[in-house]
Order: sequence, then C-alpha cells, then structure tokens
Amino acid sequence: MAKKKNTLIPESTEGRTRVVIEHVIPEINEGRFAVKAVPGESIHVEADVFCDGHDHVMVRLLYKHADDNDWSEIGMALINNDRYEVDFTVEKQGHYLYTIEGWVDHIDTWQHDTELKIKAGQRVPLELLMGANFLEGMLDKATAEDKPLIEEAIEIMRNEHRNEDARQLAMSFRMTEWLQRYPERKFVTRYRELPVYVDRAKAGFSAWYSMFPRSSAPEPGKHGTFQDQIKLLPRVADLGFDVLYLPPIHPVGHQFRKGKNNVVTAEPGEPGVPYAIGSELGGHDAINPDLGTLNDYKQLIAAAKEFGMEVAMDLAIQCSPDHPWVKSHPEWFSIRPDGSIQYAENPPKKYQDIYPINFESPDWQGLWLEMRRILLLWAEWGTRIIRVDNPHTKAFSFWEWVIAEVKAQYPDMIFLSEAFTRPKVMRQLAKVGFSQSYTYYTWRTAKWELEEYLTELTQSDMKYYYRPNFWPNTHDINPYLLQGGHEPYFLIRYFMAATMSSNYGIFGPTFEYMIHEAYPGKEEYLNSEKYEVKHWDWKRETKLTYLIRIINRLRHENTALQFTNNLQFCRIDNENIVAYTKIHTNGNRILCVVNLDGYNTQSGWVQLPLRLLGKNEYDYFRVHDLVTGAMHTWQGEWNYVELNPHILPFHLFRVEDLN
Repeated sequence: MAKKKNTLIPESTEGRTRVVIEHVIPEINEGRFAVKAVPGESIHVEADVFCDGHDHVMVRLLYKHADDNDWSEIGMALINNDRYEVDFTVEKQGHYLYTIEGWVDHIDTWQHDTELKIKAGQRVPLELLMGANFLEGMLDKATAEDKPLIEEAIEIMRNEHRNEDARQLAMSFRMTEWLQRYPERKFVTRYRELPVYVDRAKAGFSAWYSMFPRSSAPEPGKHGTFQDQIKLLPRVADLGFDVLYLPPIHPVGHQFRKGKNNVVTAEPGEPGVPYAIGSELGGHDAINPDLGTLNDYKQLIAAAKEFGMEVAMDLAIQCSPDHPWVKSHPEWFSIRPDGSIQYAENPPKKYQDIYPINFESPDWQGLWLEMRRILLLWAEWGTRIIRVDNPHTKAFSFWEWVIAEVKAQYPDMIFLSEAFTRPKVMRQLAKVGFSQSYTYYTWRTAKWELEEYLTELTQSDMKYYYRPNFWPNTHDINPYLLQGGHEPYFLIRYFMAATMSSNYGIFGPTFEYMIHEAYPGKEEYLNSEKYEVKHWDWKRETKLTYLIRIINRLRHENTALQFTNNLQFCRIDNENIVAYTKIHTNGNRILCVVNLDGYNTQSGWVQLPLRLLGKNEYDYFRVHDLVTGAMHTWQGEWNYVELNPHILPFHLFRVEDLN
C-alpha cells in the first residue's frame, strides 16, 4: 500500500528557508510609496537578518534601475545584534527597485568553525574535505582567472600529505574572498521589492524667487507683462535664484472680483486676484492677455534658461464664476439646495470670486482627464516646475495618479506642494508623489522649535520621502515676527531658510525690501499684492539684497549646503543662539551659528562634533567666515562665539585644516 502523502507540508523549498528579514529601512508604508533621491545620492539601507541556530547568514542588497535587465548586488555588513547595513548609489533619474536577500551561509560557517578548531590544535581532516567540496561547487561560477587557483586549492585540501598547507588555506583571506565572490546560494529568503524614485537634481537643490508678473512694469501705474519680466531676469539671476515662480497667469474672472485688501467689490480697473481663474477668454489653458501671449510666455521660459533659471507655474484647481467649466461641466462643482454653485469658504471667510472643484463629482474621471490634459499642455509649453496651490483640498488618489501620468511623459517635471495643514496630510501628499513640500518653518522661531522640527525632518522617516522647501514668507503669509520691520529678523529668517534647507524660496521684492505692514490682527500683508498691481524700484538694493546674493553664491560653492538631511545641531550654552553643522562626504564642512535675538548681542560656547569634522581634542583648525572673510583658529570641542545682530546675526563658517 502506497504511503499517504502529507498535503499539509509544503513541497517547495520554502519549507527549508531559515532566514528572516525584517525591520528594513528605508521602507515607506510597506513599499507602497517610493523613497526619494536625486542622481548621485547614496541611500543607506538597514535590516534585521537572522536565522535559527548558530549558522552564519549571507546578506545581499540587490538594486536596479527600471531600464536595467540585471540586478546590481552588494554585500551587507553586520552592525551588531543581527542588524545589517549598506549604502548604494542611484546614478540616474527614474525608477529604481531594491530588495534584500539572505540565506544560511554554510561555507562561511564552515570556515569560521574550522578556524576555531585549528587554533585550538584539533585535527580537521573531514573539515578540509568539506572545504574541498565547497570549492568544487564554485568552479562553474569562477572566472577564468580564479578557476585554476581554486582547482589547485581543491587538490591541496584533499592531499593528506599537505595537511599544514590545507589548514592555512582554510583560514586564508583568499579563501574568504572566494566565499564572498562565489557563495552557495540555496533556500534564499527574498524581501519584497521596494521603490525609489530619482528626481532630477533641482528637486533636491533650488532657490525660488516669487513675483507677480503684473508688478514687473518699469513705470508706475502700468500693468506688467512677460516681456517686462524678461528684462528683470538678469537681476534675479544675479541674486543667485534658479527658479522664478509665478502666481496663476490665466484670465481673471469678473463676477465678484475682489478689490484692494480683499474688499468684496472691486473698483473699475482693479485687476482682481489671479487665483480667481477663468473668463470669457478661457481658463487654465489660456493666458491672461494683460500679461502677453503664449509666445511671450514661451520666450520668458527660453530667456530664463539662458540665465540658468526655470519658470515655475502655479496650479490652482479652482475657478471664477466666469470659467468656461462652469457652463460646460457644472457637474464638477458642488450645487447648493437653491441650485447655485457653492463658492469657496473658510468660515467665517467667504470667497465669492472662487468656485472650488468637487472631487466627489459623478464625473470625477472626466475631471481627472481634463486636469491631466492641462498639465500636459503646460509641459508642451515648456513648463517643468509646478507649484500646486492647496493640494490638501483635493483627493490624494488624484494626485498620485496625475503626477505619475505627467512624469511618465515628462520625467523631469517637479511638483511643489503648497500645503500648510495637518502633519499627516502634508506627509501623505509627499508620499503620493510631490517632489518638494512647504513646511512649518515660517512659524518655527524659537530655538527649541527649530531643533525639534528640523530633527523631525532630517532624522525621522520623513527624510526618505519629504523634501522640505523653506519659505520665510509667502504672498499669503506675513509672519508676526517680521511685522515689526526689524532688519535683523529678516536677515535671521532668510539665512536659516537658505542654510537649513537645500530648497528654499522668498516672496521676492516684498521680502527683499522688507515690506512688513500687516493687515490688522492677521498674518497677511496690508495692501497685499494679491489684490493690486505694485510698482517696484528694481535698482534699489538693501543689506538683505546684498546678503542674498552672497548666500546663494556660497550655496553653490559649498556642496554641504546642497543637502538637507546632513544637518546636525550643536550644543551651545545660550538659548538665544542656534548652531548646526552640514558636512558632505567630499570633505566640505560647514558650521552655521545664528543669534535668534534680533536686538541684543549674544555669546556662548559651541560644542563641535569633532569626530564628524575629522578632528580630535588637541587639533587646531581654522573656521573661515565665508560671508565676512574673517578667519579664526579654534581647538578642541568647545569654542566661543559672539554675534551682534545689528552688525550680522549669523556666522557661516567653513571648517578648514591647518596645513
């Protein structure tokens, strides 16, 4: 009688896999979302890898670009307590995958145990024969150079007259090399494949200058145009900015047009709010004729490129009552019980000039397809950076889909999320595909707030997917700290934005010229440019203008400032001073020290991370203030700093060796 088969026991090799892989970092939502990187960036991977018993394990990281057929492979090193690590570098833009494989390493276990026995003076004839068998298993994988050497080693280990040579060979570094190069890969445990998306370099390092094109005219009282902006490009480029960000450039609606300071009724000739998009002249696929033509816009893009800059467009998914969609697709809006369309509200505020889009529309698919058409059209115009207004009020699933759709055709497109909302919502937007994200920096002013927030951004799992873009102000936000117009605070907030984060921006002339008058009781500008055309004296320069030019140049000259996650705070015995280092693997070492008190001189002793700086307690080294040119010789861990905010409230030191 045939023996009955036990169908409860697996027939595959899975029943003989003994290695466990868990607690992998980075891994976002179990591989649901991609880790973010830029070309040339190194990604540090860690995992717990272990097996039953006392056998050794072999752990390998595998990675490949979407265009590659084969996986690249790197051995992972043991840290301690079954925790392994390795770094791999992503070289080019696009999608990558990585995973981890682990298996019981019988060969390494054999070598380790055999070496212990030999050192204990034991005879190991069977162990040497086992070693010869392991070597035989390598022959079909060995290179032409290694194969004869391995064959010779097999003969030695099987020759009882060459016992001492065989014992030395078993413990040799050459044997270890062969074990690593030609592993016995059986019953492998393979972790899930995890995604990485590599954006182009500008996603990781950029400086944004925001301005309203309608305020670019050289003469007072005139509406500015794209051609006027083209004439301003040399100035913006000279300041060191590489992104020129424009609020919406589409026709502005007429119904319920807002006037100066957001009054409900506009006076004749007032331009309205650019975010009230759409009129009889068109919607999101049309250009406001007061700014020029589509050809003028394309000329602006081309001219900006000549100065090493790009133009960022503003995507506001909302409409004025005059937008063509209101008539052609009323189903895309929320209809109130009286049959009218629901306008935007943030109680008690009312925005009668704007209709929000209903992403729960029965025709949500038609809406998605139209938004994809708009974005692809902008890409055809030459746009490669899009700042999205209030993305947190639209569906996450929409953003995940449309960003992927656009990047499939235009992989160099960068999306900036302009969302100041709840932390988890902001994080989810970053996960679903936004290249950069606005932050709470605007409101983090105290030392403890800055240190806590920057530590979260750079040391938690946010560092894998959330690329911060720091703004000390925006056209919507006039922070309370700056409303006094005190120059040192403008310098402080600018400096930290530009040195803490590799991506930052300012609302251009308003910040540069330290405009600070606030609408009473609000973090908004009085006589805001959102509601009226401004005229600026573009030849005027302030102390802040001068320093912006210097800091932007230093950001390009010092690689350490081109990354965010390399920030590390230093201890300093003064709560009014914040100090932090940025160190790059190429040896560029930056120390920033900032006096947060805009009125009083502050001093203290700063503790340096000597190990990271490559120094010991007895070394002398130079700290070179790259802004003022001053140089100081320091020694050891603790050194003295003093900052008068009325002269300069910060140091930007480069740590240099004394040769």
